Amino acid sequence: MIKATVNGAQSFEITPAGPGTGNVECNGKQVNWSAEALPSGDFSILMDGKSLVAQVVKIDRDTKTVSLQIGQALYEVALEEPMDRLLASMGISEAASRKINDIKAPMPGMVLKVLVSPGQAIQKGEPVLILEAMKMENVFKAAADAVVKEIKVSERTAVEKGEVLIVLE
Repeated sequence: MIKATVNGAQSFEITPAGPGTGNVECNGKQVNWSAEALPSGDFSILMDGKSLVAQVVKIDRDTKTVSLQIGQALYEVALEEPMDRLLASMGISEAASRKINDIKAPMPGMVLKVLVSPGQAIQKGEPVLILEAMKMENVFKAAADAVVKEIKVSERTAVEKGEVLIVLE
């Protein structure tokens, strides 16, 4: 069973009714549905005789959320699987148990600018470093909330593939 919470308020418990049937149970009620990808990238959904077109706006695999636009309405759907509920009942969240990875150079290049300093708290998606590689500027962003433990490189220095640039904690 998957729990889907829409816009942080309305919750649905979804259980597959049987393999290959196209049916699911939603909050204990049988629902017949199907979805087809359209050439535009949108999805045509047929649910209990109603036709809808949904556009996937954003997928965040880390937080298990999907943003969908149906008509003029935007829906933020958070998905919770049985393993998520088990970990939560044990006081463990999957996001908290993930190791924060250090920032490494994916290719040889030149460090143009370091945008953070040791001890600085950074937010997911925040720019931390600019690396020039193959005549292109690549902005490295934090993959998760973290604290900068150590900066291993300085500006205007060459780095090799796999070299640790910034250590996070």
